[in-house]
Amino acid sequence: MAKDKQKKPRRPRAETPRGFRDYFGAEVRARDAMLAQICEVYHAWGFDPLETSAVETVEALGKFLPDVDRPNEGVFAWRDEDEQWLALRYDLTAPLARVYAQHRQSLPAPYRRYAVGPVWRDEKPGPGRFRQFYQCDADTVGAASVAADAEMCAMLGEALEAAGIARGDYAVRINNRKVLNGVMEVVGLLDPADPEAQAGRRGIVMRAIDKIDRLGEAGVRALLGAGRRDESGDFTAGAGLEAEGAETILAFMAARADDGAATCARLRELVGGSAAGREGVEELETMAGLLAARGASAVIDPAVVRGLGYYTGPVVEAELTFEVVDEDGRPRQFGSVAGGGRYDDLVRRFTGEAVPATGISIGVDRLLAALGEKGRLTAEGPGPVVVTVMDRGEMAGYQQMAAELRAAGLRAEVFLGGGNMARQLKYADQRRAAVAVIEGGDERARGVVQLKDLALGARLAAEIATHEAWKAQPAQVEVPRGGLVAAVRAMLARAD
Repeated sequence: MAKDKQKKPRRPRAETPRGFRDYFGAEVRARDAMLAQICEVYHAWGFDPLETSAVETVEALGKFLPDVDRPNEGVFAWRDEDEQWLALRYDLTAPLARVYAQHRQSLPAPYRRYAVGPVWRDEKPGPGRFRQFYQCDADTVGAASVAADAEMCAMLGEALEAAGIARGDYAVRINNRKVLNGVMEVVGLLDPADPEAQAGRRGIVMRAIDKIDRLGEAGVRALLGAGRRDESGDFTAGAGLEAEGAETILAFMAARADDGAATCARLRELVGGSAAGREGVEELETMAGLLAARGASAVIDPAVVRGLGYYTGPVVEAELTFEVVDEDGRPRQFGSVAGGGRYDDLVRRFTGEAVPATGISIGVDRLLAALGEKGRLTAEGPGPVVVTVMDRGEMAGYQQMAAELRAAGLRAEVFLGGGNMARQLKYADQRRAAVAVIEGGDERARGVVQLKDLALGARLAAEIATHEAWKAQPAQVEVPRGGLVAAVRAMLARAD
């Protein structure tokens, strides 16, 4: 009997997990440049940076994500050795509430901070929807005035413009959760005496409203009623409203009129005798007036509700209004790239005391994609100067050349791979290098180096058709070793 062949160990598959992605050099640099512009606006408005841990306790994060029907409430969670549940943060706001509660005795009040970083959500991924993405937030904790909410809206517009979105290419839309709560009272989903009752059904209503652009009126009506089955066959339970209640919610969503005053008049009718609803309408009017007074505009739009469950007052979204072409060649609007609102009860969870707070959050990946669609990303500059290696025994000399170039403020590296000169120049092309430095034994003996103008060479290869013309425009020159830095700098200037 033949012996069983020994099985080879299974190799791991080199693939990105579903719902995640990798970021390479040009995109990382473009993102960093965009974030620097946005954060400069935040800084100018008096906000200070804050970095928090990517990991929080599940208890500190709270259960505010819209995907309440999934295990672990849509977060990536695990138990540590102390049997404590930990999770990756799902946004940058919940950690801020914990930070403020923990350090409130030493922080100024109000506390103004901005933060940038990745967040994680255990959600069903889809086209353009990832489980890890970047956010760029600004928040004010400790300011109860609607002026703080208006300030956030104005600063959001300024940040988008600083990043490269022209004023006519975006719209800031505002609403107020108190208005929606008033409508919830009217349809029987909210009892002011018992605000926790029927919270699940209200969450379904808010998520349904938030999906109007994607599902349309018919899809939202189904979610307000018995539920909806999507194209994949997955069923989403509805809020269980009767037809009359569903129509009231749809009327609320469609209450936007030609101007803010007319919209507010319609909302007053819909909230009826709800005190919270009337207060929300008044706050919308105040915000609109404050924004108009400073030259910033915002559209009062009842369809803006925001999916997270911790909002308590004004909510805001910024959507891009220009058209792009989708994968099927059809024009479509880019949609929302930022949002936020007031969350007066988030810190209270830790302290038991009311602490007002409001903030905005920019979806970094979506805004970066939008800037790419508009051709407004900063063009990728040249790569580093590459010092090639003709003689590995002279590595110290090559390293000295690179060090001199870096000391002069130029990007430079020594080629540390293997291969002949053709392989090294191919590497320089892959690195988008504009210049390669070449020094062999003959050059070293004569005290010179060869500089290969790769940027010029690429242009000549595309433009010159004859050998004679090529010889008349040499892309490689010899310069004294002592003049290396000046010659490289001049060559780079010619490539710009």
